Amino acid sequence: MPRKNVMSSNILIGGMIQNGLLDDAWKLFDEMPLKERNRETYNAMVTGFTNFEFNEMGLCLFCEMVGFGVLPDEFTLGSVLRGCAGSKSFRLGYQIHGYVIKSGFCFDMVVGSSLAHMYMKCGCMSEGERVFEGMPVRSVVAWNTVIAGRAQNACFEGALEQFSLMRLAGFEPDRITFVSVISSCSELATIGQGQQVHAEVIKFGVDSSVSVIASIVSMYSKCGCLEDSVRAFNEYEDVDIVLWSSMIAAYGFHGRGVEAIELFERMENEGLEPNDVMFLSLLYACSHSGLKERGTEFFKLMMDKYQLKPRLEHYTCMVDLLGRSGCLDEAEALIRSMPVESDIIIWNTLLSACKIHKNTKIAKRVAEDVLKLDSQDSAPYVLLSNIQASTKNWGNVSGLRKAMRDKKVKKEPGVSWLEVKNQVYQFCTGDRSHPKWNKIEEYLKELTLDMKKRGYIPDTSLVLYDMEVEEKEYNLAYHSEKIAVAFALMSTPLSAPIRVMKNLRVCSDCHVAIKFISENTSHEIVVRDASRFHHFKNGKCSCGDYW
Repeated sequence: MPRKNVMSSNILIGGMIQNGLLDDAWKLFDEMPLKERNRETYNAMVTGFTNFEFNEMGLCLFCEMVGFGVLPDEFTLGSVLRGCAGSKSFRLGYQIHGYVIKSGFCFDMVVGSSLAHMYMKCGCMSEGERVFEGMPVRSVVAWNTVIAGRAQNACFEGALEQFSLMRLAGFEPDRITFVSVISSCSELATIGQGQQVHAEVIKFGVDSSVSVIASIVSMYSKCGCLEDSVRAFNEYEDVDIVLWSSMIAAYGFHGRGVEAIELFERMENEGLEPNDVMFLSLLYACSHSGLKERGTEFFKLMMDKYQLKPRLEHYTCMVDLLGRSGCLDEAEALIRSMPVESDIIIWNTLLSACKIHKNTKIAKRVAEDVLKLDSQDSAPYVLLSNIQASTKNWGNVSGLRKAMRDKKVKKEPGVSWLEVKNQVYQFCTGDRSHPKWNKIEEYLKELTLDMKKRGYIPDTSLVLYDMEVEEKEYNLAYHSEKIAVAFALMSTPLSAPIRVMKNLRVCSDCHVAIKFISENTSHEIVVRDASRFHHFKNGKCSCGDYW
């Protein structure tokens, strides 16, 4: 062009950004004289940076724009608020909120939705909901923002509640709505609600979306219905890498490592190249199935063949794989030699393996590393106490409990929950508040007596107090998962599966007890703990006691 102007430059910058040529767009922007740049120029660049998640650069450019006296509009504000959400820049987002109010943009749907999203992503759920409530006109985008915000802030019941309100208000959900709603059903493990949402997915015609189907596969898996996950996976024709990863993760969560490997090999044969997320699911599956050699092979394959750089999560899976198989020295050496910085989770993974193998020497050393990272983390104290209690070192157990009291470290209580007739019931360890407690307690006593007749011996080494055997047995009898299973047996029709969820790892005594219970009932008992699924039937568990 013999003559170029700001419009031609803006068009070219916009085109470059839409085609992913951000470097070229930035070069052209940088070559433009300052006086020629207008609001549309800055809008294109700020939007480009935030869309490609270069949030800090987008925010800097926004500050430059305001500094040069170029006034932002609703598109600028929407983009920059997304940037604040991405980088969790709450302070800047709060200041922009002030500008939004002052300039009258608070009634704009795009700005309002972006503002609510920013607060939600920064963890300020009440502020985000206040913005949403103040919007005079709402859109599907605004509803999606508040539903996703609640789900991201672990308010899963609230996300489902907002979904119901959205439907009552006459709005039709889209694929983005359903991904948030289905993930909430996954976390709550409410299979009844999950099935209803699946029906709505079909009704609104979004069952062709890969992200929605992947969420459904994950939801059924996390609700203990692996067969339904497989069915949803097999019914979808255009399977992509996201869906393959979801199904491999589902197999891993249920300890079906062999099936996960077979699926991975099938995917490779179809010419698809795995990503780092898929390898994470694969390593997890190997870890929970005792497939140490295969897991090690995949870790090397990831780096050597596919040139993928392992993240901390991959190293954590490898530590879990090695630790569970008894290679504690090798697992510790891997942590100390890996090129990424360690965190509490990876050290606690090794500490948990020390508990399984009762290795006090390594456990003490590892606990010191954990407490350096976070002195308020209860896991090292509890795991060390378990190891010491198993060897009857009550003096050391008392010392650890005293240290917890002195530092005001609180152990997370065990909580189990289940869904019966579309209602969720929750039980805490030792909690007697349930209206049917007397009947539950009586039934639990009958179960325990019957189990003892068939050979069950309570593992009193798990009680972290030096007390009489009878007291220890009483303490073990009222673990949350035992109470939940007893209530489920009282409330569930014959032969119907029982699904119980727990926030922590299921203890070894409860694991043995539920095996005994399953031996004498027509129910399959499915327990999901913080680590994986256990399917109990006819006195056996799907994990093969490797967990």
